[in-house]
Amino acid sequence: MMSSSESTQPPEGLPIANIAAYKFVSITGLAERRSMLRERCKDLGLKGTILLSPEGINLFLAGRRSPVSEFVNEIQIDAEIGELDVKWSYSESQPFSRTLVKVKQEIIAFGVDGIAPGRSTSPKLPAKELKQWLDEGRPITLLDTRNDYEVRLGTFEGAVPIGVDHFRDFPAAVEELPEEMKDQPVVMFCTGGIRCEKAGPMMEQAGFRSIFQLEGGILKYFEECGDAHYDGDCFVFDQRVAVDPDLRETDTKQCFSCQAPLTLEEQQSELYEPPVSCPHCHESSQEKMQRLLRYREEQMKVIASPLPGSKPYELRRPMQIAAKHAGRALRDVLIEMFPGVSTKEWDDRFRLGRIVFGNETVLPDRIVTAGERYENVKPEAVEPNVNADIRFLYEDDAIVVVDKPAPLPMHPCGRFQRNSLTYLLNELYAPQVVRIVHRLDANTTGVVVLARTRDVARKLQPQFARGEVEKTYIAHVHGHPPSDEFTCDAPIGSGSVEAGAREIDESGLASLTRFQVRDRFSDGTALVEAMPETGRTNQIRLHLWHLGHPIIGDPTYQQDGVRENRQTLSVDEPPMRLHAVELRLRHPTTGTPIRFESALSKSMGSNTSL
Repeated sequence: MMSSSESTQPPEGLPIANIAAYKFVSITGLAERRSMLRERCKDLGLKGTILLSPEGINLFLAGRRSPVSEFVNEIQIDAEIGELDVKWSYSESQPFSRTLVKVKQEIIAFGVDGIAPGRSTSPKLPAKELKQWLDEGRPITLLDTRNDYEVRLGTFEGAVPIGVDHFRDFPAAVEELPEEMKDQPVVMFCTGGIRCEKAGPMMEQAGFRSIFQLEGGILKYFEECGDAHYDGDCFVFDQRVAVDPDLRETDTKQCFSCQAPLTLEEQQSELYEPPVSCPHCHESSQEKMQRLLRYREEQMKVIASPLPGSKPYELRRPMQIAAKHAGRALRDVLIEMFPGVSTKEWDDRFRLGRIVFGNETVLPDRIVTAGERYENVKPEAVEPNVNADIRFLYEDDAIVVVDKPAPLPMHPCGRFQRNSLTYLLNELYAPQVVRIVHRLDANTTGVVVLARTRDVARKLQPQFARGEVEKTYIAHVHGHPPSDEFTCDAPIGSGSVEAGAREIDESGLASLTRFQVRDRFSDGTALVEAMPETGRTNQIRLHLWHLGHPIIGDPTYQQDGVRENRQTLSVDEPPMRLHAVELRLRHPTTGTPIRFESALSKSMGSNTSL
């Protein structure tokens, strides 16, 4: 089975076949498909991106013609997918640097409920028929649904650009179109047709009565009609950047900084300073940083809507057997390892087959061996909601600095696996893995620094371990401290919280926090600046609790020495009033002193001072 548009041999000097295809169709077994497709791409030497979702498949791949053809045939044999309309082009070199196979909620992000192209789409207009309409001068509106930076490289003569920087802004842009357009024939188009599959039905919902979508997009039009009625090139989402109406790679480059496509003329501009800037983004370093940070925040909104842990998934929690437990029954070992879980709960888990070794369920009387790794499987895990309104303060090749909201755990733990800061950031920066170099608890807000590579993490973590990093927190506490400046050096260990706020665990680790009162309020509370000189778990919270001034909203260390066995607050509860306001350290690669600051929220502190 071969696409009719596939040539039997690549053009001379262009050995790499590039394919683009999508199909809106109900697909199941996404995780298994992801693994299988990734292995097949590796086996066949293909690179590019494949997106899988319950609504369909979208792929851009490149490699030698024969392996690409073999891959296409295998995909089309799949009963759930079937025949694909594949668009082929050829290039001198591989346009992709890696292979990504990702599972997403949508194969093209749109965010409008009720749009299901697998069930219903707008009428498709074949490329040759559109050319005929344009040859005849039919009264139609050509609507370019692509992003503005794509439109700059080329579009149909007389086309109306929708005027967006991202496709998710399309619905809002449609609302700005002239009312009279609703009664006119509108032919929308994009690169390969996939965006129009969602844009068309959405416009029909908005009251547009005569909507057509260019079948196969610009690439199909180039293939069948060349440059007729089209002015310029077409942006493509790979290292070729753009192709001409002959589907050949052009001289267009892409700005490393802003990702804008650059014509040959723009590359000769004095404002083109690769890899720093181009004529489209030539601005001060501060302006560039702010633009990048706002872009990251927009990306994060998409990743966190909905929260990745809000959809049921199979959660597997590992349980490693220590040497001291070897030779005992598994049930007895787990009861000892996890005293917070009742015996009945463990018995229920065994009965339901949720305790596994590898992929096999195990019995409670199984005798364990040191080093064995068992898993506690929860087949339909749904995590509690968190606050994912992450603000970005700084980014370079070495570090990422964010303003963490609350409640939001730093890393996967307990009830939170996907709804955690590092999981969300790793989705954003994939395939790069960000690494924690210090911690805030889930209920604390403020400045967090993360490393973008393992080497950077190795350089940063010792700064925190040696106490070289200056950290400043603001806490809103119960009561009025008697002195404007005070310290607490109560040791912190496992016994620090067992007997009440004024009890000290003498066997704990040496700990020191310096405090300074910023304000005292008439409601009997105070705003206190805290500067920890050691980095013990919950240090500021424990020291203030020990001194009789617990932090307002703390779910664990409360007034009158009360300790509750609670950790992470829910998003509906009043927040804990502890904020990491400032961090000073040395940059891990340059050694330059750097400082990051996060503004206090309005919820921190009372409005009435004494």
